[in-house]
This record gives sequence, structure tokens and C-alpha cells, in this order.
Amino acid sequence: MQTRLPLLIALASTLFMTGLIWFVHVVHYPLFDRVEVGAFRRYHADHTRTTTYVVILPMVAELAASVYLVVRRPDGVEPWMVWAGLACAVVSWGVTFLCSVPAHDRLASGFDGEAHRWLVRTNAIRVASWTAHSAILLLMTSRLIR
Repeated sequence: MQTRLPLLIALASTLFMTGLIWFVHVVHYPLFDRVEVGAFRRYHADHTRTTTYVVILPMVAELAASVYLVVRRPDGVEPWMVWAGLACAVVSWGVTFLCSVPAHDRLASGFDGEAHRWLVRTNAIRVASWTAHSAILLLMTSRLIR
């Protein structure tokens, strides 16, 4: 397989996740505390279920393509770029499963201000990692289209 397709998969999935995580961070998560207490459990359950449908494929594609790029680095792309990109993807996955999922598990029983604040604070790490990965992939792409 050529390295262009995995690069395009990584670029598309990462740009998608970057836009989504910015929206979630700036708009969606801050509004959790405005949902009525009696409606929050159902709202949160629906949020969790539908969000999973939206993010699972791009996250898996991003991680798989990032691993592939490390193994089969495109000509003209420096090693630090593929390794930094993979590190960003790993950070996004790590924070998702070590911070976001446990916070959502707590919120599943009802709104919890402390869990909500933890979710928003740690989500900033995912915003940074996906944004950085997008920048790295755009740099890689620019190197290949010169």
C-alpha cells in the first residue's frame, strides 16, 4: 500500500476529530450543567450512545493510519513527524479512556459538578493533542505536495 492513502486517512480523520473536539469543548460540554436535573440521565445516555457512533470510526482510522505511517514513513517526511503524530493519537486515546470515559461513567448516574469540571478540564488535553496532530499532518502533507 502506498503511504499517500494512509496519510490522507490520518489527515481526514484527524481534521474531523479536531473540529469535533473543539465543538464539544467550546459548546457541548459546557452546556451539560444547563440540562434539567430530572432530564440529565436520559440526555447523557443519549449523548454517550450517539457520540460513540460518530467518533469510533475516525478515532480507529486515525490511530491505525498513524501506526502505519510510523512503520512505512513517506519519503520526504521526517521521522519526528510520524512519531509525534502517533504520540498525539495515543494521547487522545489515553485521555479518552483514562479521563473522559470515567467522567462520563460518573455522569451516567446524574449530573455531578465535580465530574463535569474534570471532564471539561481533561478534555482540553484532547483538544490540544488533536489540534497538534492536525498541524503535524498538514505539515507532512505540505512536504509531499511541493
